[in-house]
Amino acid sequence: MPHNENRPPFWVGHIFLATDQLDLTADFLRRMGIRLVEQGDKYAIFELRGGTHLILTKVVEFTPGEADFDLMVEDLEGTHRQFVDQGLNPSPIEPGTIHSSFNIREPAGNLIRVLSSHVGSEPV
Repeated sequence: MPHNENRPPFWVGHIFLATDQLDLTADFLRRMGIRLVEQGDKYAIFELRGGTHLILTKVVEFTPGEADFDLMVEDLEGTHRQFVDQGLNPSPIEPGTIHSSFNIREPAGNLIRVLSSHVGSEPV
């Protein structure tokens, strides 16, 4: 199987987020800049960089919490400003040792952490 030696051979295929507010959460993710691929009555599929799909699933019994994933962006400060300008109410940016980050709460109450990137051209 051909493999580019500078890139790992695996990536995440799908991540999931449950919501009881499918339409509101889907609209919120679109406003964040995440590309909608398809939406039905009980799901919505979004595409992230690298082909990873974020799958929203509509559930009846729901307790919001922290997402089981985080999102990484090239320009954390610019993304934060964009979210503030759009009224998405991100938390303040928290500096970190490896990543700086902020949190954003989607309409159903799930908390999603957004991180600065440390992706480099050399494999770790």
